[in-house]
Amino acid sequence: MILATLGIFMRFSSLFIVLSALLGGFGLANTAHSATKEPPNLSNGQFQQCLSELKHSSKFKGISSETFEKYRPSEPDPSVLVSLNYQPEFQKQVWDYLAGLVDEERVKDGIDAKKRLQGVLSRIEHRYGVSSEDVLGVWGVESNFGKQLGKKDLFQSLATLSCFDRRQSYFRGEYAAALKIVQNGDIHAGDMKGSWAGAFGQTQFMPSTFLRLAQDFDGDGQKDLVNSEADALASTANFLLKSGYRSGEPWGFEVKLPQNFWGESNRKTKQPIGYWRKQGVTLANGQALPNTLSSAGLLMPAGKNGPAFLVGKNFDAFYSYNASENYALAIAHLSEMIRQNRTQNVGFVAPWPTDDPGISRRQAREIQQALLHRGYNIGAVDGMIGDNTRRAIQDFQRSQGVNPDGRAGQKLYRMLVNVNVAPQSYTPQSYAPQSYAPQSYTPQSYAPQSYAPNSHGGGVVTRLDDGRGVIISK
Repeated sequence: MILATLGIFMRFSSLFIVLSALLGGFGLANTAHSATKEPPNLSNGQFQQCLSELKHSSKFKGISSETFEKYRPSEPDPSVLVSLNYQPEFQKQVWDYLAGLVDEERVKDGIDAKKRLQGVLSRIEHRYGVSSEDVLGVWGVESNFGKQLGKKDLFQSLATLSCFDRRQSYFRGEYAAALKIVQNGDIHAGDMKGSWAGAFGQTQFMPSTFLRLAQDFDGDGQKDLVNSEADALASTANFLLKSGYRSGEPWGFEVKLPQNFWGESNRKTKQPIGYWRKQGVTLANGQALPNTLSSAGLLMPAGKNGPAFLVGKNFDAFYSYNASENYALAIAHLSEMIRQNRTQNVGFVAPWPTDDPGISRRQAREIQQALLHRGYNIGAVDGMIGDNTRRAIQDFQRSQGVNPDGRAGQKLYRMLVNVNVAPQSYTPQSYAPQSYAPQSYTPQSYAPQSYAPNSHGGGVVTRLDDGRGVIISK
């Protein structure tokens, strides 16, 4: 799901420059997703009145009355407003966020996809100059290689956000773009399902991004990012290219800083590689910095006591897909593990500054199974630590006399699954990105706001939820 824009809200421009300022150094609060909030009561009468006004507004110019009415939601979806509160990129510690996104399973799936789609990926790389592994990194993080496309009805989600969220101007543009897509015949209406914030397809484009950057790579006359892997991956490469991607350059690499190093984490301040050599910076394994990057900025997602990275323009292109350094680091690290064909020890050389590292999806499933065996109702065993699992973890923690924070880490894993092993070890690697992304959004009132034609209101666009949405912050 990509795209963001300011003003006209074009998602590929300087997409999300929003959270970096709030971020600051070591970590976001270790928020273990607060208890589920009840969806607000939304007036369907006000909702339908809002839609009637939108139908004749300038943003919906070019949308036929037949198209608008055919896909007009019969009622709003209050749950999308609840979803505005939770953004894993910004509410998890970086080691928890990355442990779930870049684990041995996902790397293996990426390697398998690379082999299966070798011909398509080679042609995409030749046309757009974007490496196969980097495209696969986005695909893996965005939808787990097409396994998790989202189930929300895009028209209902975007219509609700267009009428009840204060970032109406942005979401109204996305709602109109979604209608244009089905009106143009690129995507069947039944396939217009995705995240609560409107992103859809194999690599989760926002509708406006689709209209600007989607590609018909398989030549069937349709830009089908839902059912055509070739179209989706080529569109992703096109997005990265338009975001400043430099062909032939790596995203960056994990580095080792000298003991007396005095500096700050600021990936935007790029310096020549020679500058970093003079500072005593080396690769994480102690070797000299290569000349593969013309310039790079320093990224320390967990501060000086955690892994450090020099990152270049291609890392910035990943960041453009979703303004979160954690997110960009997940793409970079996954792409690097696929490139190295590494399916074991997929961590970094330097350990995270914690005695309780994150868990993989396999370990999450084992925790869920253990909770089920103990009689806790966690729903399905799916490897996703959601609200039901968190509540069960808290109940278990209380029964053991430990702080009921609801977090699933290595300590809980050993306690529940009864495995006498040390926390997941991180075996060194030459390359591995990382990024820390802060920022959480607090929702406003849910009453519909009157529609003002052509009101773009300024704002910063940033991505929400698990990588499947965007939001404008005024």
